[in-house]
Amino acid sequence: MSTSSEKRPLWLRIHMIAVFAFLYLPITILVIYSFNGGGVGGFPPRNFTLNWYRMLLDDGALWDAVLNSLEVAFAAVIIAVSLGLPAALALDRVNFPGKVLFRRLVLLPLILPGIITGLSLLMLVVAVHLKLSLVTIILGHGTALISVATTEIFAGLQKAQRSQEEASLDLGANYWQTFWRVTLPNLKLAIIGAALLIFTLSMDEIAVSFFLIGRDNTLPLEIWSRLRRGMTPEINAISTIIFVFSLALILFWYRLRKPGSEEWETAAHAVEGEA
Repeated sequence: MSTSSEKRPLWLRIHMIAVFAFLYLPITILVIYSFNGGGVGGFPPRNFTLNWYRMLLDDGALWDAVLNSLEVAFAAVIIAVSLGLPAALALDRVNFPGKVLFRRLVLLPLILPGIITGLSLLMLVVAVHLKLSLVTIILGHGTALISVATTEIFAGLQKAQRSQEEASLDLGANYWQTFWRVTLPNLKLAIIGAALLIFTLSMDEIAVSFFLIGRDNTLPLEIWSRLRRGMTPEINAISTIIFVFSLALILFWYRLRKPGSEEWETAAHAVEGEA
């Protein structure tokens, strides 16, 4: 009896290997060369060492940029989710004049080039005489990523069972109690997923940051400015750390999704509590 791998055509296996190599070979090379004793050049890599990571620990400017990026990303998550949640609720639960136009306008930043968003926000900042700083970058990231939060939470609302909310209202809970004890727990995974996605996009954002940057660099702009003077092993090291951190976030997200019925159990318990 032949196995499924034996039935798979050779060209399909070659195509699969080529696609994965195209996607992940550059990342693999980056990680390997972060340990290369000869720096960023030379093949094959040799004399593996942790010296670049030790040098990275002493690079104050790069760590300042990391802290700035983390600060911006956390603030952008708060702004985008706090504004995206009511927008998603309005799109899913309310009928009002101009709803189609509202949906298109909310989602427009998803398809706008970053340079357009960044330039328009810069013009707004200049018009209101706001000094360029991390605050302007936070406002820029939060504004640009509201559409991401809206999309993710709206998808979560589409999957949520309205019957639980209707049962909560029938059992005497008011709209606020139903929202806090049924709707919000049901949206837990969607909100966490949106927050993780926004955090990652903000940490990686360059176009909007470029137009709104003040004296304090974010990590992508610090790396970009150093790359103009040439590739250094410390950049490989910090990129490897970011890659591992991103991988941990992905694994955390999949771990959260694994007990798929937990969110519904939470909502059910809330309804029972109301009763």
